[in-house]
Amino acid sequence: MKPKKFDDPRLATLDGFRVEVDPAQERADIILDRPPFNIVSMPQRDQLRLVFEYLDEDQDVRVIVLRGIGENFSSGGNIKGFMEASPEHVSKLAWNIAAPARCSKPVIAAARGYCFGVGFEISLACDFRIASETAQYALPEQKLGQIPGSGGSARLQHMIGITRTKDVVMRSRRIKAKQALDWGFITDCVPDDKLEAATDALVKELREFSPLAQRTAKKLLNDSEDANLTIGIELEGHCYSRLRQSDDFAEGVEAFHAKRAPNFKGK
Repeated sequence: MKPKKFDDPRLATLDGFRVEVDPAQERADIILDRPPFNIVSMPQRDQLRLVFEYLDEDQDVRVIVLRGIGENFSSGGNIKGFMEASPEHVSKLAWNIAAPARCSKPVIAAARGYCFGVGFEISLACDFRIASETAQYALPEQKLGQIPGSGGSARLQHMIGITRTKDVVMRSRRIKAKQALDWGFITDCVPDDKLEAATDALVKELREFSPLAQRTAKKLLNDSEDANLTIGIELEGHCYSRLRQSDDFAEGVEAFHAKRAPNFKGK
């Protein structure tokens, strides 16, 4: 892994996180690095959005991993920062934290320990959530006389329904990793000492697929989440038809019949 440097002056000094890229593994890691709790500052949210946008254009990167240093993913945002930020700035919080969802590449959130507030919200915007058995998820804003403001309650309701979301949001309830897996808002729960290995394995698996097909699948699923069944099937059909013309699909078919591994190029 090598530290990633950005030409953008807004990213000359990263606030509370760092970025590392491994071109050999086509992987970028965004590492929350403000131990022990990896609290997310207001300026950091803007920078995280920019970093996701830059990595989306980086030809050396196929998969992005979001993780935290130490025993906790993130205990949430800098509380005083909300009082200091302008209403206009606060209104952009959800847009910044939705950057992993807008990114065309697969994004994995790997979490252990606290995954609260904005930490929980940005993980919900990722495509895959792998949790250590030590992980705990919460949206504790009710304790401050507030509600989640970066998409957390809305995304969670889509995943687990209104009853369970009210239980989490209105009671500021902490949900342990195994229950999160049962409820369906994380992808996998593994022993704490297996978190990195499980993340590595998922990165390796995702890299074996066609980049074009992965981008298409992600956009289709995101775009059709709120659609009715008829529209969803229609969108799927159009995406399928476009991929039918791709070099990757032709390569996949040829490799299947030749009984060899495909060599996808993302075209």
